[in-house]
Amino acid sequence: MTSEIIYTGNLRTSATHLYSGTIIETDAPLDNQGLAERYSPTDLVATALGSCMLTIMGIAARTHSIPLEGTKVDIKKIMANDPRRIGEVAVTFHFPNGNYTDKEKKILERAALNCPVYKSLSADLLKTVNFYW
Repeated sequence: MTSEIIYTGNLRTSATHLYSGTIIETDAPLDNQGLAERYSPTDLVATALGSCMLTIMGIAARTHSIPLEGTKVDIKKIMANDPRRIGEVAVTFHFPNGNYTDKEKKILERAALNCPVYKSLSADLLKTVNFYW
């Protein structure tokens, strides 16, 4: 098993990662009867995409000795209706080191777009990805 999730009431859950014991609490968003005091489940999906992309880029960066530390990813989740779902996730990468070669950029971009979360999300979900070098 990966995790154990308990409904704690008031549209909140507590998820425990079984390997590490790390806990993530969720809350329903304001536009769906929640208080938005924690990540919503859909926030976690969008955040998982950016985190996975950056992690796979980190593996490629380590393999090819490309500096990646300090790189920031901004995530914007846009909900859609009928049915209610994530309609778009905008992922924006900001690299503090502007001295990347074209080859290094290609390696990192290819890594990001081949992360397991990106590949697992529905083709119907618009994934807008921008790299600011």
